[in-house]
Amino acid sequence: MSAPAASDPTKPSPPPRPEMGIRRGLASRIVGRTGGGLAAVLLALIALFWLMPTFGLLVSSLRDPQEMSKSGWWKVLGKPSDLTFSNYDKLLDNKDMTRAFFNTIWITVPSTLLVILIGSLAAYAFAWLEFPGRDWLFLVVVGLLVVPVQVALIPISKLYGDTGLFGTITGVVLFHVAFGLPFAVFLLRNYFAGIPRDLLEAARMDGGTDLTIFFRVILPLGLPAIASLGIFQFLWVWNDMLIALIYADTESAPLTVALQSQSRAFGANIDVLAPGAFLSLIVPVLVFFGFQRYFVQGVMAGAVK
Repeated sequence: MSAPAASDPTKPSPPPRPEMGIRRGLASRIVGRTGGGLAAVLLALIALFWLMPTFGLLVSSLRDPQEMSKSGWWKVLGKPSDLTFSNYDKLLDNKDMTRAFFNTIWITVPSTLLVILIGSLAAYAFAWLEFPGRDWLFLVVVGLLVVPVQVALIPISKLYGDTGLFGTITGVVLFHVAFGLPFAVFLLRNYFAGIPRDLLEAARMDGGTDLTIFFRVILPLGLPAIASLGIFQFLWVWNDMLIALIYADTESAPLTVALQSQSRAFGANIDVLAPGAFLSLIVPVLVFFGFQRYFVQGVMAGAVK
């Protein structure tokens, strides 16, 4: 049998067969070609369209009420001198709206802080403490995530009527805390469970108690997830109208309920509605952008190890 002929190094190698290369689909080719400046321009245009209603509401809140009924808000772009802050002066002089704004703060801030505190303590217990029935109890907490708010409206109304909490800010806060805790425990427990055990064992060897470990180790390392939870809870409570409409009276109603009641006479008080709606919108936006860095870290925390 003859030996196989040696290949000639000077001879060019044949081109690779099509099946040997990586076949790219139509979608991947489109993404590859538009992944540069064109994609950035497209995203910028989408962001501008997304911010257009907010900008329109801002301009409307600075216009004269009579002009609002005659033309669209974009007409003022040619005459910026027509913008005025008189609508905000009327808003501040309206006692119902100012009281509703402060009621919103008294409802939102305690609801957010209590959910963060109680939820983080419970999440630490579910993640790192051993006690009988821990896993089953955590499954119950996870199951509470699917319970709709509407299921508890009538029973809680009867309970609030018996305890004197109906129509108070305290009753609204307690309702938001109760329905915010399952999500808080679920989110924070999964994040706390990913903290290295060596850090906790080192803290215990140094004589740290569970509270010391929680405040000195868990909370600083869990700040991204806690910030994400705080943003979710703040936005949910600040923008809520259903719970406040049922459990809050006139003196304890938040800004959403006040705007809803003012909208019944839309043509007569547009000068109060426009700045009030913008004020109700801009506060959550500022909170989100203020904690955006921690929010992104919390959302992406489980993506890479």
